[in-house]
Amino acid sequence: MQKKINRNSALFVLCLSSFLVPFMGSAINLSLPQIGEALSMGAISQSWIATAYLISTAVFQVPFARLADLSGRKKMFIAGLMLYAVSTFMCGLAPSGAVLIIMRAVSGMGSAMIFGTAMAILVSIFPPQDRGKAIGINTATVYLALASGPFLGGIITHNAGWQCLFYIMGALGFAVAIFSTVILKNEWTEAKGERFDYRGSIIYAVSLFGIIFGFSELPNTLGFVLVAVGIICSVAFVFYELKCIQPVFDVRIFRGNKVFGLSCLSALLNYACTSAVAFMMSLYLQYIRGFSPQNAGLILVIQACIQCPVSLYAGRLSDRLNPSILATVGMGIIAAGLAGLVFVSTDTSMMFIILLLFLLGFGFGLFSSPNSNIIMSSVDKKYYGQASATMGTVRLTGQAFSMGIATMAISMSTGNKIISPELHSGFMQSFHITFLICIALCIAGIYASSFRVKHKATL
Repeated sequence: MQKKINRNSALFVLCLSSFLVPFMGSAINLSLPQIGEALSMGAISQSWIATAYLISTAVFQVPFARLADLSGRKKMFIAGLMLYAVSTFMCGLAPSGAVLIIMRAVSGMGSAMIFGTAMAILVSIFPPQDRGKAIGINTATVYLALASGPFLGGIITHNAGWQCLFYIMGALGFAVAIFSTVILKNEWTEAKGERFDYRGSIIYAVSLFGIIFGFSELPNTLGFVLVAVGIICSVAFVFYELKCIQPVFDVRIFRGNKVFGLSCLSALLNYACTSAVAFMMSLYLQYIRGFSPQNAGLILVIQACIQCPVSLYAGRLSDRLNPSILATVGMGIIAAGLAGLVFVSTDTSMMFIILLLFLLGFGFGLFSSPNSNIIMSSVDKKYYGQASATMGTVRLTGQAFSMGIATMAISMSTGNKIISPELHSGFMQSFHITFLICIALCIAGIYASSFRVKHKATL
């Protein structure tokens, strides 16, 4: 028997969990030069602090979401918070770059357990007429984390050192786990008694790892081999899951549901073309323009500050207007911001850079909440867990691809070296290559989102 849950309290806890990861992700970008100096890590190695986390989260999210359907979403959610808290705290104690990257990968596993369940729990608690508003608040919390991350992260790094970031977020993770245990009184087990698809999970993990990791290794031969293996395994995964009675991921969720498929594709392309912005801009502001972590954070915070209120309003608006149109307009605004980044140079006016960050924040805020509402509202209740995991997976896969684009561009232009003055021109070349590719992805995303407008979602 389900107990009555205070929806506002539950939303508060879910928003706290949604705050943890994006805050750490945006804050750590400001710490990369200091981490690189302390642990002797070059630019490519620094990128793997984020990439290892993203790959791990993407690979494990769908299997953990399925396990949550079998054993209970609340259990998986709290276990994920605990794993994330412990591994994040251990990152602060890392004696080398390799250990730090490994601990970030473990943090990714904890995040996969959180992401694969949080949105499913949210839509299970709130009725359809209030869902867009709840998703908007949750999404706004993510952007609040992104907004405060560069600012607070820069201050903490500048005054207390990069290790303190991990210690603070580890402690916050423990606190959220305790709150969740008290407030989330019910358990959600949609597939209790069914079997777990181990074989499908392994094929899925190999396919996603091969594609994402291989892409980050391009243009090396190993990269092409891994991408090819990943694509082959992806095709095999689809055919296997179609025949599996109790699959780890029911690919039939895409069959006949063009709205769901196009929305996931739009999200994938959106994150693939935007996630490298914070990483590249952090390096640009500190290495090229000579800003301190604190001052660089004050500049980067502008994008997230715009995203937060826009996503909140867009989420509410998506309950009344066609969310596909809102998301498509958002993608168009993002394209304009990315186009401007291609023209940034070593002496570009900071007002111009601030304007571009404003456009990117506005566009992304207008896209994210409506698109999430479409995804979660276009499937039946029994698919909430898989839809939540799919949404998280495409987001993280897109982020990993975006970091892969940046890593590949830096590798081609400067190699795995500290960005010293003699390498500034090479870095700017990689900067422009990165955002030229991102523009192409954004244009593809606009097409996918606009085509979706023709297919009305069931809201």
